Amino acid sequence: MHLAVRASLAAASLLAAAPLMAQWLYLPTAGVPRTPDGQPDLAAPAPRMPDGKPDFSGIWVSAELLPEGCGGECIEQMPLPADAVDLGRTVEGGLPLQPWAAEVSAKRTADNSKDDPHARCLPPNFPRAYSFPQYKKIVQTPDVIVLLHEFNASFRQIHLDGRPLPVDPEPTWNGYSTARWDGDTLVVDSLGYRDDSWLDLMGHPLTSRARITERITRPSYGTLAIEITVDDPGAYTRPWTATVEQSIVLDTEIMDQICLENERSVRNMDP
Repeated sequence: MHLAVRASLAAASLLAAAPLMAQWLYLPTAGVPRTPDGQPDLAAPAPRMPDGKPDFSGIWVSAELLPEGCGGECIEQMPLPADAVDLGRTVEGGLPLQPWAAEVSAKRTADNSKDDPHARCLPPNFPRAYSFPQYKKIVQTPDVIVLLHEFNASFRQIHLDGRPLPVDPEPTWNGYSTARWDGDTLVVDSLGYRDDSWLDLMGHPLTSRARITERITRPSYGTLAIEITVDDPGAYTRPWTATVEQSIVLDTEIMDQICLENERSVRNMDP
């Protein structure tokens, strides 16, 4: 991996761990289920909204960065999540890249991801943001779910009020998202992405023709499971699916991390 990119990600990991030292560390998370010995019961059933739907509210981070039984300090000790390097690593036979997309991804990898938008302080976009070390806070209401992302104090909205997806959207980093419930699974449809988006550190592309479907469940109090299907005829020969997991983060709060503040990595990336 390019040293500058590794340094950037390492710095991001340290900043993501900062809540343990500088934020409301000792403010207990309300409503946490407990085991008989008083420890958080992460295997307890997921909480529910007043309407009976699962409640996804909370602060979350990649499960690879916060394995069960490990405190927030683990984030600075864990390696970069495999999903961050290659989101499609579990796709049988590899990602179904179109020839141009395979060529672009190979070049980006050979260049040590020096042109990665995120390494240059641009947003990582969802679903890529799930695998990054900054915390994501979910605020849920019956009509909208808001994801507050520490990186550059950014946000994403998932609308549940029945509105249709836009027909000719202005391209954005996170796209436009609507959702519906299928039992206890939230099915999120998104489109309207930029043509220059990356899905992971290997530079697998996402184009403006993409439509992404996420199936989100909360199988236990401490876990979110997210099945991601990418249908992008601009870059892939067929739809493909990957799964990521998030672990809940307790007894802290999110903090904005502004990438350009005292940023020193880009000067080492450019020739």
